[in-house]
Amino acid sequence: MLKIGQTNHLTIQKLMTTGAKLVTDRQDTLFLPAKFVTESMNEGDNISVFIYLDKDDQPVATTEQPLVQVGQCAFLKVVDVNKTGAFLDWGLPKDLLLPYAEQKRRLQPGNKQGVYVYLDKASNRITATSRLNKFIPEINGPFKGGEQVELFFWGKTELGFKAVINNRYLGLLHHQDDYESVRVGEKRSGYIKSISPEGKINLALHLPNKAQLGDLAEQIYADLKARGGESDLTDKSNPEAIKAKWQVSKGSYKKALGKLYKQRKISLAADKIKLID
Repeated sequence: MLKIGQTNHLTIQKLMTTGAKLVTDRQDTLFLPAKFVTESMNEGDNISVFIYLDKDDQPVATTEQPLVQVGQCAFLKVVDVNKTGAFLDWGLPKDLLLPYAEQKRRLQPGNKQGVYVYLDKASNRITATSRLNKFIPEINGPFKGGEQVELFFWGKTELGFKAVINNRYLGLLHHQDDYESVRVGEKRSGYIKSISPEGKINLALHLPNKAQLGDLAEQIYADLKARGGESDLTDKSNPEAIKAKWQVSKGSYKKALGKLYKQRKISLAADKIKLID
């Protein structure tokens, strides 16, 4: 069966001057235009092709790979807008449609938008949506705290950066945890920080291990010595002030202070930390 909007593995049944006739295991056939046929291809070869719909909405094969496939997310540029919706550059001759009904904001050429790509059941057309939560759940399924995952940052709110986790779930990197530069449209590795009682997934770029906490505690201790034994950056301080000084989250800073406190190296007050002689 042909999977429209995805990479398919098909067999070359016949080579012709106009292209190649491809066939699936179930004997579904498809045409590969001559410009994609190479000299190394032979009848009987199994090749990988991407299947999409041409301008007449007929399935066609290409050896070119788009920036995104059905069931995936990407950050794409708007190249045109008409009465139907916005059209996105996804690396193929026919642009990808983002209908007005699937837009969270009106877009103009040159804008970039995070989208999920799906196959519209009514038209059988490959379509984009910026309403990711229609297709990707926000409530946790399989994840546990501390698990490493792949993140795609597709939006930003007052609380933090919205991310797609492993192309399957939605989560949030809170601003208090984005102590490294993060950009919408970026893909990078991260971690499941915690799962809220409601099932929401909280993310982190790094999970501090014991060695990292030890290093941070040592740095704080050395800094206190250099500053006369006192600092007004406490466990009650603003997360932004902590991030500006140490490039870590408030949670990591508090754990490092806790380590020093348990070692009886510092005293803690609401407005000051001090070295203990």
